[in-house]
Amino acid sequence: MVVDFHKNAAPPAPITLWDSPVAPVGSFSYPSSTPPSSITKKAHTLVEQAKEVTLSFQNSQVIDLDRDWKLVLLFAQVGQRCACEQHQFQSVIKAVVEEVDDALQLLHSQLKRAIVSVALWDGEHDNLHNNDRMCRCMESNNEGEARLQRAILSHALQESLDELTMKRRWYGDREDFTVVVQSAPFITGPSSSGKPLSEQQAAQQADTLMVQMWTNLLQPISGQHNTEDIALPCPTEDRPFLRTEGNSPSYHRSDVAPLLHPFTGTVMPCEDLRPSPSTPTSVHELRPGDIKVVAAVGDSLTAGNGIASTTNNILDVMSQYRGLSWSIGGDENLTTVTTLPNILKHFNHNLMGYSVGTGKQHTPQAFLNQAVAGAKSKSIPTQVRALVAKMKSDSRINFESDWKVISLFIGGNDICDHCHNSLLYSEENFISNIRDSLDYLHKEVPRALVNLIEPLHITPLREMHIDTSLKCPTWLVNIMCSCVILPKPGSKALQKVEDINRGYQRLLHGLVESSQYDTRSDFTVVIQPFFREIIVPKLPVRWPCFHLSQKAQTLMARSLWNNMLEPLGNKTTLQDFSADTELKCPTKTSPYIRTFNNSNYIYAGPSPTPGPITNWGSDFSCVDIAPSETVPTSVHKLRPADIKVVAALGDSTTAGTGAKAKNLFDLNKDYKGVSWSIGGDNSLETVTTLPNILKKFNPSLQGFSKGQGSRQKAFNLAVPGAKTSGIPVQVQALIMAMRDHKEVDFEKDWKLVTIFVGGNDLCNYCVDQNNLSPKNYSHNIMLSLDMFYKEVPRLLVNLVAILQIDPLKSVKRNTLGCSLLQRTSCPCVINPAENSPEFQEIKQINREYQAEIQHLISGNRYNGKEDFAVVLQPFLHNYFIPHIGEGEVDPSFFSLDCFHISERAHAEMAVALWNNMLEPIGRKQTYNNFTYDRFKIHCPSENNPFIFTEINSLPSPPVTTTTASTVNSPAPIIPVAKCPSSLPVWVPVVVGIRADRLDRTNAATG
Repeated sequence: MVVDFHKNAAPPAPITLWDSPVAPVGSFSYPSSTPPSSITKKAHTLVEQAKEVTLSFQNSQVIDLDRDWKLVLLFAQVGQRCACEQHQFQSVIKAVVEEVDDALQLLHSQLKRAIVSVALWDGEHDNLHNNDRMCRCMESNNEGEARLQRAILSHALQESLDELTMKRRWYGDREDFTVVVQSAPFITGPSSSGKPLSEQQAAQQADTLMVQMWTNLLQPISGQHNTEDIALPCPTEDRPFLRTEGNSPSYHRSDVAPLLHPFTGTVMPCEDLRPSPSTPTSVHELRPGDIKVVAAVGDSLTAGNGIASTTNNILDVMSQYRGLSWSIGGDENLTTVTTLPNILKHFNHNLMGYSVGTGKQHTPQAFLNQAVAGAKSKSIPTQVRALVAKMKSDSRINFESDWKVISLFIGGNDICDHCHNSLLYSEENFISNIRDSLDYLHKEVPRALVNLIEPLHITPLREMHIDTSLKCPTWLVNIMCSCVILPKPGSKALQKVEDINRGYQRLLHGLVESSQYDTRSDFTVVIQPFFREIIVPKLPVRWPCFHLSQKAQTLMARSLWNNMLEPLGNKTTLQDFSADTELKCPTKTSPYIRTFNNSNYIYAGPSPTPGPITNWGSDFSCVDIAPSETVPTSVHKLRPADIKVVAALGDSTTAGTGAKAKNLFDLNKDYKGVSWSIGGDNSLETVTTLPNILKKFNPSLQGFSKGQGSRQKAFNLAVPGAKTSGIPVQVQALIMAMRDHKEVDFEKDWKLVTIFVGGNDLCNYCVDQNNLSPKNYSHNIMLSLDMFYKEVPRLLVNLVAILQIDPLKSVKRNTLGCSLLQRTSCPCVINPAENSPEFQEIKQINREYQAEIQHLISGNRYNGKEDFAVVLQPFLHNYFIPHIGEGEVDPSFFSLDCFHISERAHAEMAVALWNNMLEPIGRKQTYNNFTYDRFKIHCPSENNPFIFTEINSLPSPPVTTTTASTVNSPAPIIPVAKCPSSLPVWVPVVVGIRADRLDRTNAATG
């Protein structure tokens, strides 16, 4: 990029050219009065682009090549080449660094008065999934392992670019030229669902990365910290310059002294190493010497990623040092390598199952270490089945007679990703995965003791990233564990991390305390809780910032062993990584590995069975429920209590068709009083609907429907079977009904209308493709919104995004209603085979429906009035149907025909819609969380008391007026620099150089 203007001259108007959400391409522009000259798109390599930049400068009529200062931002792309193995990563890094080196040498020889800022660009998910050149080997890696590889490659490239500038010493070569490497790469990612970003999300990400770029260009300011607000920092009086190595020397990892290899062996203090006189038949009389087989499942901490890696070899973190793994490694012996197997080898020299050397779980040296790097709890059942198959098939193991210790440790990666999908990584799903795994072991494996190790208390790891003196690469850990690292201290997001962490730990105890795994004498599960609390040492850079070193693994192995010898009810619950733990030994009075039986421990028993759910109501805890002091004139300052009228349009889902059906004859009845968006039966305590929530804020609310049928439908104008083409007619009828209603002040009352439609369009698309095309879908919605915009004052419209409909195919029940009526209700989704072209087409059309509506709402068509807004509520964008077993959909969410939804689903949709209304645009939840909880209703806050619209979702809402003619378009999300008037405001002309191929069309904005 180039910032180019004389010190006392007015800067040119900024024009920026981009070819992807943030990455600028090799082009530059001049003030609008001058015809722009751009770098040719034929320039593919960095060197070619650098030549084009210098030629453009030389040919420019407005740039003084010798006198004007120039700022060039050079992007090196991560995802250009395929790499799967470590030696391939080295060649990729070498190629990228050499290309950057050549480009820098050319710029150095051609440019005077120039600062070149080198930045790494990692469009991770674009390249990983959309680039044909990317590795086929990535397809065989699990999601977590692929992400780890990508993060490590980025980090290694970052360090290599830093080493390049240190080696060349360009920052001290001339007074008028320098090279600076930006301290962190520019990383793009997918949406929270893993799908491509929406236009709004992409814009927000672009703003965030632009602020990152600008911040890195300035001299560092003490006390800087990350913030969710998009605000530009400013130069200060004491640090007014662009950053260079001369005025602000950066931290270089190459300056760090090599890490001294810590002592990782252990002295065996135990004297009585004898096994039992005869092989025990009871797990409660199991001595360490009786154990013949060890095994383990888990994630990268058990796989051994980076255990022996040195400080200056970040790529080696991808190596899985399974032989050094704390719970299952067997390299060398206890005097040099401390692991649970090496401890047990002192008691039984013929121990089997431990892993040695390096390699992945399918290699021979892994043996019974079936842990997978990046694994989450959902993969543990698969690991357990693979482990049991290996034990059964290995001739060295007497499966029936040998005593086995199996260690299970998982949960860290679930916590790291829970904020991206709180349903997938919910406490219920976590414990379900663990239960499935333990059930299988209990059923299949004789003579086994399972070490169920609590997930570690993860939030203390944040301390290493808060303390800047430790020099941890926080950006790198953000890739792997953003849900833990990013939340602000004291925030709700951080409390959620703590809650889910403690919830995982608590549920493991509840599962074991049920005593369901102690039904026979040769099998038990024991909770080992030493990770319940951890103390992180305050060491400099040498302490690893995510994966654990061999020193840490040494301490973990000792703690696990000690936990195994401690009685239940009196086990150590703290892992102090700064303390030197000593090994405990069996004693004459307690020679056994401790279980509930030999600890004289009494299980609490299974948790009380909850009573039957008698209704689908919700509990309400909001405190600030007052309306505005005066009736607002702006929809962007609308509190829930200001809403006087509710209404809804749509199809059978809004009509409540079959919601409370008890038999097939009830399926045609419309239970409008329990409809999620417009029903008003009873109260919130027994019926959860959007109006019943709003009635807590305004008991005089009008418009909600009650009962069954159309007699008390009020402003519920939904028609069963309606397609989008029928919505304009419903709009006309609603406007007439509101005008005629005696209790409604049409001009002054604030109104809330919810529109949800499109399911029937998709269900019948295959038989009427022209009329039900995505364009027509969007057009009919547009006609409806146009009528509202033109005719209805003081109106907020909830436009609920059409659901992802293909999961409906998995809803099955062996009944006449399901097998017959579902096919007739939705033939284009239910009838095609799972992998057929017809089914793939309907999924594609579904996505196009969603994209068309997003495009319609993201424009400025409905932003010309201060008292009108349309908000897209996306909680069904990524639709998830809860399951009650493997592949079995929970039928309680559907009516008897397996198509219409039940009262329970209506209640869940009501909560999801309400919560979406209280979430800012760009940060709305895009998936449904249909787990039963009476306390899921969110509340407005003192800081955010209004229902969110596009305008009040901005960090600093602009001042608006009530004059319609002055509000023509939505305010863009523009980061604003709040600088003192004494400081100059720099307005750059931007020129970018990027390493990837420039084969897309430039889009200019000014």
